[in-house]
Amino acid sequence: QVQLAESGGGLVQPGGSLRLSCVASGIDFSANGMGWYRTATAPGNQRRWVASITTGGTAKVDDSVKGRFTISRDNAKNTVYLQMHHLRPEDTAAYYCNVQGKDFEAGYWGPGTQVTVSS
Repeated sequence: QVQLAESGGGLVQPGGSLRLSCVASGIDFSANGMGWYRTATAPGNQRRWVASITTGGTAKVDDSVKGRFTISRDNAKNTVYLQMHHLRPEDTAAYYCNVQGKDFEAGYWGPGTQVTVSS
């Protein structure tokens, strides 16, 4: 069964950078697309898609982070990354990765990693 472990979050000033990592186990990592999602802190906010990367390395990001966030993957390490630059207060959220492929398990999410952008 899939296990996902996100890390790399923290407190950063506006304009700063962070790199998030997500290590996946229990899946055939190289055979699955991967994605990043986030849930803003305010109550009632839903988890929203941020970025995706296919098995072949084709990346897409949401318009709200285009030009600032980059998704990448290292199949040898079973890891997907989210490089975030020019962070804004509205990027404050809990960030999660998940599988986008044959090994996706409905209802499963890892613990996430918190990103707080504040001066």
